[in-house]
Amino acid sequence: MESAYPLALDLSGRRVVVVGGGPVAARRTLGLLAAGAAVEVVAPWVTEELRDAALEGRLVWHERDYLVGDLVEPEPAWLVHTATGDRPVDDAVAAHADAARIWCVRADDASATAAWTPAVARGADGTPAEGVTVAVTAGGDPRRATAVRDAVTAALESGTLPVRRVRRQGARPADPTVEGGPAPVGSVALVGGGPGADDLITVRGRSLLAAADVVVTDRLGPRGLLQTLATDVEVVDVGKTPGNHPVGQDRINEILVHHAKAGKNVVRLKGGDPFVLGRGGEEALFCAQHGIPVEVVPGVTSAVSVPAAAGIPVTHRGITASFVVASAHEGADAVVTALKDAPADATLVLLMGVTRLADTATGLVAAGRSPKTPVALIESGWTERQRTTVTTLERAAADAEEAGVRAPAIVVVGDVVRVREQLGDLAPRPA
Repeated sequence: MESAYPLALDLSGRRVVVVGGGPVAARRTLGLLAAGAAVEVVAPWVTEELRDAALEGRLVWHERDYLVGDLVEPEPAWLVHTATGDRPVDDAVAAHADAARIWCVRADDASATAAWTPAVARGADGTPAEGVTVAVTAGGDPRRATAVRDAVTAALESGTLPVRRVRRQGARPADPTVEGGPAPVGSVALVGGGPGADDLITVRGRSLLAAADVVVTDRLGPRGLLQTLATDVEVVDVGKTPGNHPVGQDRINEILVHHAKAGKNVVRLKGGDPFVLGRGGEEALFCAQHGIPVEVVPGVTSAVSVPAAAGIPVTHRGITASFVVASAHEGADAVVTALKDAPADATLVLLMGVTRLADTATGLVAAGRSPKTPVALIESGWTERQRTTVTTLERAAADAEEAGVRAPAIVVVGDVVRVREQLGDLAPRPA
Protein backbone atom coordinates (compact mmCIF):
# COMPACT_ATOMS: atom_id res chain seq x y z
CA MET A 1 0.00 0.00 0.00
CA GLU A 2 2.95 2.32 0.41
CA SER A 3 3.18 2.58 -3.40
CA ALA A 4 -0.55 3.19 -3.87
CA TYR A 5 -1.62 5.62 -6.55
CA PRO A 6 -4.36 7.97 -5.19
CA LEU A 7 -7.23 8.50 -7.61
CA ALA A 8 -10.71 10.02 -7.46
CA LEU A 9 -13.50 8.37 -9.47
CA ASP A 10 -16.53 9.99 -11.06
CA LEU A 11 -19.16 7.27 -10.68
CA SER A 12 -22.12 9.36 -11.79
CA GLY A 13 -24.56 7.04 -13.56
CA ARG A 14 -22.05 4.18 -13.66
CA ARG A 15 -22.96 0.63 -12.62
CA VAL A 16 -21.51 -0.37 -9.25
CA VAL A 17 -22.21 -3.73 -7.61
CA VAL A 18 -22.27 -4.20 -3.84
CA VAL A 19 -22.28 -7.78 -2.61
CA GLY A 20 -23.68 -8.05 0.92
CA GLY A 21 -26.49 -6.30 2.78
CA GLY A 22 -25.22 -5.76 6.32
CA PRO A 23 -24.24 -2.54 8.10
CA VAL A 24 -20.82 -2.34 6.40
CA ALA A 25 -22.35 -2.84 2.97
CA ALA A 26 -24.99 -0.25 3.84
CA ARG A 27 -22.38 2.37 4.69
CA ARG A 28 -20.53 1.70 1.45
CA THR A 29 -23.77 1.77 -0.55
CA LEU A 30 -24.96 5.07 0.89
CA GLY A 31 -21.60 6.64 0.04
CA LEU A 32 -21.86 5.34 -3.52
CA LEU A 33 -25.40 6.67 -3.88
CA ALA A 34 -24.21 10.06 -2.66
CA ALA A 35 -21.60 9.95 -5.43
CA GLY A 36 -24.33 9.39 -8.02
CA ALA A 37 -23.52 5.75 -8.82
CA ALA A 38 -26.11 3.35 -10.24
CA VAL A 39 -25.91 0.80 -7.43
CA GLU A 40 -27.04 -2.83 -7.51
CA VAL A 41 -26.99 -4.74 -4.22
CA VAL A 42 -26.76 -8.53 -4.25
CA ALA A 43 -27.76 -10.11 -0.94
CA PRO A 44 -30.47 -12.44 0.44
CA TRP A 45 -31.24 -9.85 3.13
CA VAL A 46 -30.40 -6.19 3.67
CA THR A 47 -30.57 -3.58 6.42
CA GLU A 48 -33.69 -1.49 6.79
CA GLU A 49 -32.05 1.59 5.24
CA LEU A 50 -31.04 -0.41 2.15
CA ARG A 51 -34.52 -1.90 1.89
CA ASP A 52 -36.00 1.61 2.05
CA ALA A 53 -33.58 2.83 -0.62
CA ALA A 54 -34.63 -0.05 -2.88
CA LEU A 55 -38.34 0.66 -2.33
CA GLU A 56 -37.69 4.31 -3.17
CA GLY A 57 -36.00 3.30 -6.41
CA ARG A 58 -32.60 4.66 -5.42
CA LEU A 59 -30.91 1.28 -5.97
CA VAL A 60 -31.63 -2.17 -7.38
CA TRP A 61 -31.74 -5.06 -4.88
CA HIS A 62 -31.20 -8.61 -6.10
CA GLU A 63 -32.70 -10.57 -3.20
CA ARG A 64 -30.52 -13.66 -3.42
CA ASP A 65 -27.02 -15.01 -2.97
CA TYR A 66 -24.18 -13.89 -5.22
CA LEU A 67 -23.93 -15.68 -8.57
CA VAL A 68 -21.18 -15.98 -11.13
CA GLY A 69 -21.88 -13.36 -13.80
CA ASP A 70 -23.35 -10.74 -11.47
CA LEU A 71 -20.39 -8.48 -12.12
CA VAL A 72 -20.57 -8.54 -15.91
CA GLU A 73 -24.26 -8.98 -16.72
CA PRO A 74 -26.18 -7.23 -18.13
CA GLU A 75 -23.07 -5.06 -18.54
CA PRO A 76 -19.69 -4.97 -16.77
CA ALA A 77 -19.63 -3.02 -13.54
CA TRP A 78 -17.18 -0.15 -13.13
CA LEU A 79 -16.55 -0.98 -9.48
CA VAL A 80 -17.38 -3.73 -7.00
CA HIS A 81 -17.63 -3.67 -3.22
CA THR A 82 -17.89 -6.98 -1.37
CA ALA A 83 -18.86 -7.04 2.30
CA THR A 84 -20.65 -10.32 3.00
CA GLY A 85 -18.66 -11.32 6.08
CA ASP A 86 -18.28 -14.75 4.47
CA ARG A 87 -14.64 -15.06 3.38
CA PRO A 88 -15.16 -17.72 0.65
CA VAL A 89 -17.83 -15.54 -0.94
CA ASP A 90 -15.66 -12.42 -0.71
CA ASP A 91 -12.75 -14.41 -2.17
CA ALA A 92 -14.92 -15.48 -5.10
CA VAL A 93 -16.20 -11.96 -5.77
CA ALA A 94 -12.66 -10.58 -5.70
CA ALA A 95 -11.39 -13.30 -8.04
CA HIS A 96 -14.23 -12.78 -10.53
CA ALA A 97 -13.66 -9.03 -10.48
CA ASP A 98 -9.94 -9.46 -11.07
CA ALA A 99 -10.59 -11.80 -14.01
CA ALA A 100 -13.00 -9.27 -15.53
CA ARG A 101 -10.57 -6.39 -14.88
CA ILE A 102 -13.02 -4.66 -12.56
CA TRP A 103 -11.71 -2.82 -9.52
CA CYS A 104 -12.87 -4.55 -6.35
CA VAL A 105 -12.87 -3.29 -2.77
CA ARG A 106 -13.08 -5.81 0.09
CA ALA A 107 -14.41 -4.80 3.49
CA ASP A 108 -12.75 -7.71 5.30
CA ASP A 109 -9.19 -7.50 3.95
CA ALA A 110 -8.01 -4.43 2.07
CA SER A 111 -4.67 -6.07 1.32
CA ALA A 112 -6.36 -8.87 -0.62
CA THR A 113 -7.42 -6.64 -3.52
CA ALA A 114 -5.86 -3.90 -5.61
CA ALA A 115 -8.33 -1.22 -4.49
CA TRP A 116 -9.50 0.01 -1.11
CA THR A 117 -11.37 2.95 0.34
CA PRO A 118 -9.48 5.51 2.40
CA ALA A 119 -10.81 7.42 5.38
CA VAL A 120 -12.42 10.50 3.83
CA ALA A 121 -12.97 13.99 5.22
CA ARG A 122 -15.44 16.15 3.30
CA GLY A 123 -16.33 19.78 3.65
CA ALA A 124 -20.02 19.96 4.54
CA ASP A 125 -22.49 21.34 2.00
CA GLY A 126 -23.32 24.97 2.61
CA THR A 127 -20.06 25.69 4.43
CA PRO A 128 -16.94 27.46 3.13
CA ALA A 129 -15.26 24.02 2.91
CA GLU A 130 -17.91 22.64 0.55
CA GLY A 131 -16.32 20.70 -2.30
CA VAL A 132 -13.12 19.87 -0.39
CA THR A 133 -12.42 16.14 -0.11
CA VAL A 134 -9.38 14.77 1.70
CA ALA A 135 -8.59 11.04 1.57
CA VAL A 136 -6.29 9.47 4.17
CA THR A 137 -4.69 6.04 3.74
CA ALA A 138 -2.10 6.08 6.58
CA GLY A 139 -0.03 3.18 5.22
CA GLY A 140 -2.71 0.57 5.72
CA ASP A 141 -3.42 1.45 9.37
CA PRO A 142 -7.21 2.06 9.52
CA ARG A 143 -7.31 3.50 13.04
CA ARG A 144 -4.48 5.87 12.25
CA ALA A 145 -6.28 6.94 9.06
CA THR A 146 -9.53 7.49 10.96
CA ALA A 147 -7.80 9.63 13.59
CA VAL A 148 -6.16 11.81 10.94
CA ARG A 149 -9.45 12.01 9.01
CA ASP A 150 -11.28 13.24 12.11
CA ALA A 151 -8.62 15.88 12.75
CA VAL A 152 -8.85 17.09 9.15
CA THR A 153 -12.65 17.22 9.38
CA ALA A 154 -12.42 19.35 12.51
CA ALA A 155 -9.93 21.67 10.80
CA LEU A 156 -12.24 22.03 7.78
CA GLU A 157 -15.15 22.91 10.04
CA SER A 158 -13.15 25.36 12.14
CA GLY A 159 -11.67 27.29 9.23
CA THR A 160 -8.06 26.63 10.19
CA LEU A 161 -7.36 25.15 6.75
CA PRO A 162 -7.12 27.38 3.65
CA VAL A 163 -10.44 26.47 2.02
CA ARG A 164 -10.92 29.62 -0.06
CA ARG A 165 -11.80 28.92 -3.68
CA VAL A 166 -9.20 30.14 -6.15
CA ARG A 167 -10.87 28.90 -9.33
CA ARG A 168 -14.53 29.87 -9.37
CA GLN A 169 -17.05 27.28 -10.48
CA GLY A 170 -18.96 28.51 -13.51
CA ALA A 171 -17.14 31.86 -13.42
CA ARG A 172 -18.06 34.26 -16.19
CA PRO A 173 -16.34 37.41 -17.42
CA ALA A 174 -16.95 40.54 -15.35
CA ASP A 175 -17.51 42.70 -18.45
CA PRO A 176 -21.25 42.66 -19.25
CA THR A 177 -20.45 43.30 -22.94
CA VAL A 178 -18.65 39.97 -23.10
CA GLU A 179 -20.74 36.99 -24.12
CA GLY A 180 -21.97 35.22 -21.01
CA GLY A 181 -22.98 38.35 -19.11
CA PRO A 182 -21.71 39.81 -15.86
CA ALA A 183 -19.80 37.93 -13.21
CA PRO A 184 -21.89 36.05 -10.65
CA VAL A 185 -22.73 38.03 -7.53
CA GLY A 186 -20.68 37.21 -4.45
CA SER A 187 -21.85 37.48 -0.87
CA VAL A 188 -21.33 39.39 2.36
CA ALA A 189 -20.97 37.86 5.81
CA LEU A 190 -21.22 40.16 8.83
CA VAL A 191 -18.96 38.31 11.26
CA GLY A 192 -18.79 39.13 14.93
CA GLY A 193 -15.19 38.65 15.93
CA GLY A 194 -15.74 38.72 19.68
CA PRO A 195 -14.14 40.99 22.26
CA GLY A 196 -10.56 40.89 21.01
CA ALA A 197 -8.88 37.53 21.59
CA ASP A 198 -8.24 35.60 18.37
CA ASP A 199 -9.69 32.38 19.75
CA LEU A 200 -13.04 33.86 20.83
CA ILE A 201 -14.43 34.09 17.29
CA THR A 202 -17.10 31.48 16.52
CA VAL A 203 -16.35 28.39 14.43
CA ARG A 204 -18.66 29.67 11.68
CA GLY A 205 -16.97 33.06 11.67
CA ARG A 206 -13.52 31.50 11.52
CA SER A 207 -14.46 29.26 8.60
CA LEU A 208 -15.96 32.14 6.61
CA LEU A 209 -12.83 34.19 7.24
CA ALA A 210 -10.71 31.35 5.85
CA ALA A 211 -12.78 31.37 2.66
CA ALA A 212 -12.96 35.13 2.15
CA ASP A 213 -11.67 36.99 -0.89
CA VAL A 214 -12.06 40.39 0.76
CA VAL A 215 -12.04 41.24 4.47
CA VAL A 216 -13.37 44.61 5.58
CA THR A 217 -12.17 45.07 9.13
CA ASP A 218 -12.16 47.63 11.91
CA ARG A 219 -9.77 48.20 14.81
CA LEU A 220 -11.59 45.98 17.30
CA GLY A 221 -11.96 42.23 17.25
CA PRO A 222 -9.42 39.49 16.39
CA ARG A 223 -6.97 41.37 14.17
CA GLY A 224 -4.35 38.69 14.72
CA LEU A 225 -6.38 36.39 12.47
CA LEU A 226 -5.66 38.71 9.54
CA GLN A 227 -2.11 37.35 9.59
CA THR A 228 -3.46 33.89 8.71
CA LEU A 229 -5.03 35.03 5.43
CA ALA A 230 -3.49 34.23 2.05
CA THR A 231 -1.41 37.02 0.55
CA ASP A 232 -3.91 37.59 -2.27
CA VAL A 233 -6.83 38.21 0.09
CA GLU A 234 -7.66 41.92 0.03
CA VAL A 235 -7.90 43.49 3.49
CA VAL A 236 -9.72 46.83 3.71
CA ASP A 237 -9.17 48.58 7.04
CA VAL A 238 -12.02 50.94 7.90
CA GLY A 239 -11.11 51.28 11.57
CA LYS A 240 -12.65 54.07 13.57
CA THR A 241 -11.39 55.75 16.71
CA PRO A 242 -13.27 58.21 18.93
CA GLY A 243 -13.74 61.41 16.95
CA ASN A 244 -11.85 60.02 13.96
CA HIS A 245 -13.86 58.25 11.28
CA PRO A 246 -11.60 58.08 8.19
CA VAL A 247 -14.13 55.85 6.38
CA GLY A 248 -17.76 56.80 6.97
CA GLN A 249 -20.53 54.25 7.33
CA ASP A 250 -22.03 55.07 3.93
CA ARG A 251 -18.69 54.39 2.29
CA ILE A 252 -18.30 51.11 4.20
CA ASN A 253 -21.70 50.01 2.90
CA GLU A 254 -20.61 50.84 -0.65
CA ILE A 255 -17.35 48.92 -0.26
CA LEU A 256 -19.21 45.77 0.80
CA VAL A 257 -21.59 45.92 -2.16
CA HIS A 258 -18.85 46.84 -4.64
CA HIS A 259 -16.75 43.78 -3.88
CA ALA A 260 -19.74 41.43 -3.69
CA LYS A 261 -20.96 42.62 -7.10
CA ALA A 262 -17.52 41.72 -8.44
CA GLY A 263 -18.23 38.12 -7.44
CA LYS A 264 -16.15 38.16 -4.25
CA ASN A 265 -16.88 36.50 -0.92
CA VAL A 266 -16.72 39.42 1.50
CA VAL A 267 -16.33 39.18 5.27
CA ARG A 268 -17.12 42.25 7.32
CA LEU A 269 -15.06 41.47 10.43
CA LYS A 270 -16.37 43.43 13.41
CA GLY A 271 -15.56 43.51 17.09
CA GLY A 272 -18.08 41.98 19.48
CA ASP A 273 -21.42 41.19 17.87
CA PRO A 274 -22.48 42.84 14.59
CA PHE A 275 -25.94 43.68 15.91
CA VAL A 276 -24.94 45.07 19.31
CA LEU A 277 -24.14 48.75 18.63
CA GLY A 278 -22.11 47.59 15.63
CA ARG A 279 -24.23 49.01 12.78
CA GLY A 280 -24.55 45.52 11.38
CA GLY A 281 -28.23 46.10 10.73
CA GLU A 282 -27.45 49.08 8.51
CA GLU A 283 -24.94 47.07 6.51
CA ALA A 284 -27.31 44.13 6.14
CA LEU A 285 -30.11 46.39 4.91
CA PHE A 286 -27.85 48.10 2.38
CA CYS A 287 -26.68 44.75 1.00
CA ALA A 288 -30.24 43.44 0.79
CA GLN A 289 -31.40 46.59 -1.00
CA HIS A 290 -28.73 46.00 -3.64
CA GLY A 291 -29.50 42.31 -4.15
CA ILE A 292 -26.43 41.01 -2.31
CA PRO A 293 -26.80 37.75 -0.36
CA VAL A 294 -25.93 38.56 3.24
CA GLU A 295 -25.65 36.54 6.43
CA VAL A 296 -24.84 37.47 9.99
CA VAL A 297 -22.59 35.45 12.27
CA PRO A 298 -23.15 36.39 15.91
CA GLY A 299 -20.16 37.20 18.03
CA VAL A 300 -19.35 37.24 21.73
CA THR A 301 -20.44 40.75 22.65
CA SER A 302 -18.03 42.83 24.68
CA ALA A 303 -20.98 44.10 26.74
CA VAL A 304 -21.05 40.79 28.61
CA SER A 305 -17.68 39.20 27.94
CA VAL A 306 -15.43 42.09 28.96
CA PRO A 307 -17.00 42.48 32.40
CA ALA A 308 -16.69 38.69 32.76
CA ALA A 309 -12.98 38.94 31.95
CA ALA A 310 -12.68 41.34 34.87
CA GLY A 311 -14.53 39.02 37.25
CA ILE A 312 -17.82 40.93 37.03
CA PRO A 313 -21.00 39.01 36.12
CA VAL A 314 -23.60 41.39 34.70
CA THR A 315 -26.27 39.42 36.59
CA HIS A 316 -25.76 37.66 39.92
CA ARG A 317 -28.19 35.89 42.21
CA GLY A 318 -29.00 38.03 45.19
CA ILE A 319 -27.80 41.23 43.50
CA THR A 320 -29.63 41.69 40.19
CA ALA A 321 -31.40 39.62 37.56
CA SER A 322 -31.24 42.16 34.73
CA PHE A 323 -28.86 44.42 32.85
CA VAL A 324 -29.10 47.21 30.32
CA VAL A 325 -26.62 47.82 27.51
CA ALA A 326 -26.41 51.36 26.19
CA SER A 327 -24.19 53.56 24.07
CA ALA A 328 -22.85 56.54 26.01
CA HIS A 329 -21.23 58.46 23.19
CA GLU A 330 -24.25 60.79 22.91
CA GLY A 331 -24.20 61.70 26.61
CA ALA A 332 -26.29 61.23 29.71
CA ASP A 333 -29.77 61.80 28.25
CA ALA A 334 -29.57 58.73 26.01
CA VAL A 335 -28.30 56.60 28.89
CA VAL A 336 -30.99 57.75 31.29
CA THR A 337 -33.63 57.08 28.63
CA ALA A 338 -32.29 53.53 28.17
CA LEU A 339 -32.71 52.95 31.92
CA LYS A 340 -36.20 54.46 32.08
CA ASP A 341 -38.14 51.20 32.42
CA ALA A 342 -35.37 49.06 33.93
CA PRO A 343 -35.46 47.76 37.54
CA ALA A 344 -33.67 50.01 40.02
CA ASP A 345 -31.03 47.34 40.66
CA ALA A 346 -30.31 46.62 36.97
CA THR A 347 -26.66 46.58 35.99
CA LEU A 348 -25.77 49.26 33.46
CA VAL A 349 -23.18 48.39 30.81
CA LEU A 350 -21.93 51.33 28.77
CA LEU A 351 -20.17 51.04 25.44
CA MET A 352 -18.23 54.00 24.09
CA GLY A 353 -18.53 55.56 27.51
CA VAL A 354 -15.08 56.98 28.29
CA THR A 355 -15.18 60.29 26.44
CA ARG A 356 -18.36 61.59 28.10
CA LEU A 357 -18.02 59.74 31.39
CA ALA A 358 -18.30 62.86 33.56
CA ASP A 359 -21.55 63.93 31.90
CA THR A 360 -22.96 60.40 32.10
CA ALA A 361 -22.10 59.94 35.78
CA THR A 362 -23.66 63.29 36.68
CA GLY A 363 -26.80 62.44 34.74
CA LEU A 364 -27.17 59.05 36.42
CA VAL A 365 -26.87 60.57 39.89
CA ALA A 366 -29.41 63.23 38.95
CA ALA A 367 -31.74 60.46 37.76
CA GLY A 368 -31.61 58.72 41.13
CA ARG A 369 -28.58 56.46 41.19
CA SER A 370 -26.58 56.66 44.40
CA PRO A 371 -23.26 58.52 44.09
CA LYS A 372 -21.71 55.55 45.92
CA THR A 373 -22.79 53.06 43.24
CA PRO A 374 -19.75 50.93 42.27
CA VAL A 375 -18.30 51.51 38.82
CA ALA A 376 -15.72 49.48 36.89
CA LEU A 377 -13.80 50.79 33.89
CA ILE A 378 -12.36 47.87 31.93
CA GLU A 379 -9.88 48.74 29.21
CA SER A 380 -8.84 46.47 26.30
CA GLY A 381 -10.68 43.42 27.57
CA TRP A 382 -9.39 39.97 26.59
CA THR A 383 -6.01 41.32 25.50
CA GLU A 384 -2.64 41.50 27.21
CA ARG A 385 -3.38 45.19 27.88
CA GLN A 386 -6.53 44.52 29.93
CA ARG A 387 -6.80 46.79 32.95
CA THR A 388 -9.64 47.46 35.39
CA THR A 389 -10.19 50.61 37.46
CA VAL A 390 -12.81 50.33 40.20
CA THR A 391 -14.44 53.50 41.47
CA THR A 392 -17.88 55.00 42.20
CA LEU A 393 -20.26 57.20 40.25
CA GLU A 394 -19.22 60.33 42.13
CA ARG A 395 -15.50 59.61 41.58
CA ALA A 396 -15.67 57.94 38.16
CA ALA A 397 -14.58 60.87 35.97
CA ALA A 398 -11.77 62.01 38.28
CA ASP A 399 -10.41 58.49 38.85
CA ALA A 400 -10.56 57.72 35.13
CA GLU A 401 -8.55 60.84 34.33
CA GLU A 402 -6.03 60.11 37.07
CA ALA A 403 -5.59 56.51 35.88
CA GLY A 404 -5.37 57.57 32.23
CA VAL A 405 -8.25 55.35 31.14
CA ARG A 406 -8.45 55.13 27.35
CA ALA A 407 -10.84 53.57 24.83
CA PRO A 408 -11.70 50.88 24.04
CA ALA A 409 -13.23 50.39 27.46
CA ILE A 410 -16.42 49.03 28.96
CA VAL A 411 -18.07 50.88 31.85
CA VAL A 412 -20.06 48.78 34.33
CA VAL A 413 -22.33 50.53 36.84
CA GLY A 414 -23.96 48.52 39.59
CA ASP A 415 -23.48 46.43 42.73
CA VAL A 416 -22.22 43.45 40.68
CA VAL A 417 -18.87 45.27 40.48
CA ARG A 418 -18.25 44.17 44.10
CA VAL A 419 -18.09 40.50 42.98
CA ARG A 420 -14.71 41.33 41.46
CA GLU A 421 -13.28 41.70 44.96
CA GLN A 422 -13.62 37.93 45.39
CA LEU A 423 -12.79 36.83 41.84
CA GLY A 424 -10.29 39.21 40.30
CA ASP A 425 -9.56 38.88 36.59
CA LEU A 426 -10.91 35.75 34.92
CA ALA A 427 -9.45 36.18 31.43
CA PRO A 428 -6.38 34.00 30.84
CA ARG A 429 -3.18 35.95 30.47
CA PRO A 430 -0.78 35.21 27.60
CA ALA A 431 2.16 33.05 28.66
